Amino acid sequence: MTGDERPLLPRRRAPDLSGLAAFTLHPDGRVATWPVTAERLFGHAAQAVIGQDIRDVLMTGPGQRELAADALAEVGTGQVWTATVAMAFAGGSGPVAVRCEPLAGPGSGALVIAQHASMVVGPGWLRRAADRIGTTLDLPRTAREVVNVAVPTLADAATLFVAERMLAADEAALAQAGYSSVVRRLASRQVGQPAMATDGLLRPGEVFVLPPDSPSLRAMDSNTPVQFAHLDEDTLQRLARRAGGRDFASTYVSFLTVPLTARGVVLGCLNFARAATSPDFGPGDVAAADELASRAAICLDNARLYDRERRTAVALQQGLLPNEPSVPDGIEAASRYLPVGTLRVGGDWHDIIALPGGRAALIVGDAMGHGPEAAAVMVQLRIAAHTLAELDLPPEEVLRRLDEMVANLPDAPFATCIAVVIDTTSGTCTMAAAGHPPPVVARPDGPAEVLELPSGLPLGLGARSFESVQVGLPPGATLALYTDGLVETRSRSLGDGIAVLREALDSALARPGEPLDLCCERVTQTLHQSGEDDTTLVLARIRH
Repeated sequence: MTGDERPLLPRRRAPDLSGLAAFTLHPDGRVATWPVTAERLFGHAAQAVIGQDIRDVLMTGPGQRELAADALAEVGTGQVWTATVAMAFAGGSGPVAVRCEPLAGPGSGALVIAQHASMVVGPGWLRRAADRIGTTLDLPRTAREVVNVAVPTLADAATLFVAERMLAADEAALAQAGYSSVVRRLASRQVGQPAMATDGLLRPGEVFVLPPDSPSLRAMDSNTPVQFAHLDEDTLQRLARRAGGRDFASTYVSFLTVPLTARGVVLGCLNFARAATSPDFGPGDVAAADELASRAAICLDNARLYDRERRTAVALQQGLLPNEPSVPDGIEAASRYLPVGTLRVGGDWHDIIALPGGRAALIVGDAMGHGPEAAAVMVQLRIAAHTLAELDLPPEEVLRRLDEMVANLPDAPFATCIAVVIDTTSGTCTMAAAGHPPPVVARPDGPAEVLELPSGLPLGLGARSFESVQVGLPPGATLALYTDGLVETRSRSLGDGIAVLREALDSALARPGEPLDLCCERVTQTLHQSGEDDTTLVLARIRH
């Protein structure tokens, strides 16, 4: 809601209708009883209302029939339904607090209690409002919490805007003239309207430019509240293009916009509107709105900063994740990687590099630790290992050079690693390990077995040399490389875990012709139980 500044017009005040009205409905929504209190509040005689559908009597505004249907459905299941609804009453129209509850049980009809909801900001309102804002660090949800506490106590409608530069670029200062006029609507609410109807008219996430005469822009630039009485032409035209927009524009006649300022930076603005049946915004309302905006701005800024850090982390994680491996035509390979906790990257890495002559290098490594520190070491090792393998160096030489590199890293981290070269022509694989768990091979003519090779010292301990071993890998045999997170837990030793891996491989590979990727998934699910460490499994075999 934006507009131009014009003198406030004197308007008729709403009558004092603070009395309660109670009436009952049949399960299908027809009025069953209509006592004198209902006649006084709504101005309808009992003989004209009894037997009529309540949606034809009171709930006649845009979206209200659907709202009444929702209320009847909820009461029909035995639940209580409450809302503040804009409706006509004797002497005018305005917000009415409505409570619907089952008469005796599900399907028994409804008891409706209604009372005119006057706008009174009590001394404890700001404290209660603050308790309801910022329950999460989700930015759209926080914005919706703000407008929900403002309506109907402070206003008949509220909308929250944030400067797009704060969301997209996180720029605290104006980059160029007029750049601050680009805003994003995060949330809106109207009295008596379902959220779906309001969101269809005042769409969350919509980005647009505030016109130069906009009070919202003036409030943001001056960092002071601004009152106005008419919507500007740009806003009116935008509303007119949507269903219900003209009704919205004609409903509200008093407006207030206050800046959202946190840590000395204007994030956006919070706009309020009142209908003709509500009093104009007075000095007390302006003060309450300004205080609400101040408290809301801190919660919104916290959510914004969290969202920025989350997006930064996701971008970094995407950059840390490996690219699709380059697998030669003569080799079938599959892999699974499960980081510990909620992180998408950790200390494990794996890679498959195509080599000349239909050969392929497979590397699996594990930088000790978890989280960003282990990930930082992992990235350096993965890039270095990939580069060394592409030089077609033998596995033991790849590990020797990696060992030298790790020893020169700050704080002397260490890691385990296994490097393998598969030769499809000779049906063999050459492998070397640096403190890494031994590979397992499952051949078609027998149970899976552990391949014996010198374990070597972990990378970073200055081993200076590593020893390689060559073993046969006939077509159809499946080689399994993994990290200790797959097989070892607090309750399962490394040896016991490898035994479970062998059994899982035999079971998963027992179905001839089944894709290796599906086998890899089954083995991982069988062994990955506690999630205490990053987990990696790579399966590879020479095609028949």
